[in-house]
Amino acid sequence: MTAISTSATTQTRASVGAGRSRSRWFVLFLISLMYLITYMDRANISVTAPAMAGEFGLSKVEMGLVFSAFAWAYAIGQIPGGWLADRFGPKKVLLSIVSFWSIMTAATALTSGFVSLFSVRFVFGLGEAGAFPTATRAMQLWFPKEERGFIQGVTHCFSRLAVAATPFLAVAIMTAFGWRWVFYSFALLGVVWAVAFAILYRNRPQEHPHVNEAELAYIHGGAADAAVHSTEKQTVPWKRIFTSKNMWFIAAGYFCFFYGSYFYLTWFPTYLLEYRHLSLKAVGILASVPLITAMIGDILGGALTDALYRRTKRLNFSRRVVAAPALLGAAVFLIPAATTSSAVTAIVCLAASNFFLEMVLGPAWAVPMDVAGPSSGTVTGVMNMTGAVGASISPLVFGALVQHGSWIAPLFVTAAVLVTGALIWIFLIDPEKSVVDGRD
Repeated sequence: MTAISTSATTQTRASVGAGRSRSRWFVLFLISLMYLITYMDRANISVTAPAMAGEFGLSKVEMGLVFSAFAWAYAIGQIPGGWLADRFGPKKVLLSIVSFWSIMTAATALTSGFVSLFSVRFVFGLGEAGAFPTATRAMQLWFPKEERGFIQGVTHCFSRLAVAATPFLAVAIMTAFGWRWVFYSFALLGVVWAVAFAILYRNRPQEHPHVNEAELAYIHGGAADAAVHSTEKQTVPWKRIFTSKNMWFIAAGYFCFFYGSYFYLTWFPTYLLEYRHLSLKAVGILASVPLITAMIGDILGGALTDALYRRTKRLNFSRRVVAAPALLGAAVFLIPAATTSSAVTAIVCLAASNFFLEMVLGPAWAVPMDVAGPSSGTVTGVMNMTGAVGASISPLVFGALVQHGSWIAPLFVTAAVLVTGALIWIFLIDPEKSVVDGRD
C-alpha cells in the first residue's frame, strides 16, 4: 500500500513538469496569515487599554502588569511549544495553539476587573507561546537555507501589518460597538484560519501532492541538511542546548530586540494619547506609521541577509552585518524621538527607529535554523522565551517611569538596551556554531 502511495505521489510530481513547483510559497502565505492573526490578537489590547483602564479603574502600574502578564506566560510556554513541534510536527501543534488562543481572545471580552483581566491575559500568553517556534520548524522543513532570512522577514512583515492595521480596525469596532467586541471579532479570524490550515497544510513537502521533484530537491538542499528533513522523530539534546554559550548569546541578543519592540505593542497608543495629546481618531491613524516602516525593515533585513549569504556563503558575516548596525540605528533615532517637543517629529523618529529595529528579525530568526538542525523548534523556543522576558520587563519599566512623571526616560533606557544588543551581535553571536553538537 505504501509503495502504491509513493508511486502515485511520484507520478503526480512528475506530471507537474521539469520546472520547479512553487508550493512552498503558498505554505509561507498560510503561515504568514497566522502571524498576522497572532499579532492582531496580541496588539488589540494596546488600543482598548485606555477604555479598559477607565472602566476598571486601573492605574498605569496595573495596566503595565496586565501587559506583562501575557509576556510572562509567553516566555514560560516557549520551550514546551518548540519541543512539541520538533516531536510531533508543526500541523497538530499549530492547530491546537491557534484554536486555544482564539478562545482566550474572546474570553478577554468577558473580564470585569484587574484580577480577571490579568488571569485571562496570562493564560492567553501560554496558549500563544509555541506559535512562532512551531512555525519556524515548519519553515525549516519547507525552505532551503538560502531563503531563511527572507521568509522570516515576510512572516514578521505580516505580524507588523497586523499591528499597523489593528488600531484602525479596533478603533472602528470600539466606536460602533464598544471595546468588548474588538476581542469577539478578532477571535473569529483564528477559527477560520485553523479550518483552512487543517485542510491545506502538510507537515513535509514530500507529503504534498503539488510539490514536484525539482522543488523537493531544492528544498532539501544536500546531504548537509539531511537530518533537518528526516522523517524520524528526533531526540532533543537538552544538555547541549542549555550549556551552549552561543545559545545564550543568541537569546540575549533577542532579549534586547524584544525589549525595544514591545513598546509598540503596549504603551505606544497611550503615549500618543496622553503625552503627545493626539485624539483617538489620530491615534488610530498615526499609531500605524512606525509599523508600516517596520514592514519595510522586515523584508529588507531578511532579503539582505540572504543575498549576502548567497554571495559570500558566510553565515557569520551575512547575519551579523545586518543585525548589529540595525540595532545601533534603532537606538540612535530614539534619542530625538524622546527629546523633541513636536509630535510629528517624534512619530517620524520612532518610525525610523522601528524600521532599523525590524531589520534585525530576518537574521535573528534565521539563526536558530542555522545552528539547531532538527531541533530548531526547541532552540527557537529558548531564544523567544528569553526575548519574552525582555518584553515582560519593558512595559513595567515604562509604566513605572511614566507614573513617576517621565515619558522621556523610558526611551533612553530602551536605547541603551538596543546598543547592548548590537554589541552582543558584533562580538558574541556566532551563526556558524552549532548549539546542538556539543562542541561549543
